[in-house]
Amino acid sequence: MRIEIQPGVRLFVDVEGPGFVPDGPTLREKPTLLLLHGGPGFDHASFKPLFSRLADLVQIVYVDHRGHGRSDPRPAEEWTLDTFADDVVRLCDALGVERPIVLGQSFGGFVAQRYIARHPGHAAKVILSSTAPRFELARKLAMFERLGGAAARDAAKAFWTRPDAATWAAYEVHCRHLYNTTRPADPDAGQRGLFRPEILFGWNEAEHAAMDLRAGLAAARCPVLVLAGSHDPVCPVADAEDIAAALPPALVEYTVIDGAGHGTWRDRPDEALARLRAFIAG
Repeated sequence: MRIEIQPGVRLFVDVEGPGFVPDGPTLREKPTLLLLHGGPGFDHASFKPLFSRLADLVQIVYVDHRGHGRSDPRPAEEWTLDTFADDVVRLCDALGVERPIVLGQSFGGFVAQRYIARHPGHAAKVILSSTAPRFELARKLAMFERLGGAAARDAAKAFWTRPDAATWAAYEVHCRHLYNTTRPADPDAGQRGLFRPEILFGWNEAEHAAMDLRAGLAAARCPVLVLAGSHDPVCPVADAEDIAAALPPALVEYTVIDGAGHGTWRDRPDEALARLRAFIAG
């Protein structure tokens, strides 16, 4: 369904599982897990079907960011972290969701970090997965070279310094298969998503290079899980360490899953989902 969050602005939302379940003589309300996908330019499809394994614990809300996927197209001036972060609150207001658990993966983690800064009392919990607080090119290049040699390093440097169709095409060949350490269990998974490359190129050129979200993380008022993979080339472990260091120490939980890449559940699904379940239920 498409939910109007502002006049003329609709986000695509897919909901899995009931919000209230029978529990003896009462209906028990489950927490709501709001999933913010990566990109920018991609959609929520990468969370399916694996996150269905959490549906016994939470009601899952899949959402396509403003202008992404099946959400209504929006102009480039709205492709900002402030807008995407505020949309989390707008969507929750429209759906009647209070105190969500917000999981941001990769670019969705940038949005979730900005959401923490702008709306620190809104979430019950936040999960920052395979993400970074700022653009550290040297870290990316070192990891890509370690995993894929000089060709991967050169393609990564070209794309991250000059994002366009040509550098993306080379990045797809030399870098994208290095995001994860195992072959996809489902070879069709990568074809299911809707991709809007103009958002990827435009946002990376306009806002990404100057992004620094560390100061805003001090505003956190809820538990935050920082989840990283030891073999992630695009958001290396050092980026996760920076996030953990910027959060209030009493609120942060920090986990690195050995042998996992970008989106730890893609390589170590049982271990990653067990960690998510423990944090959500804790």
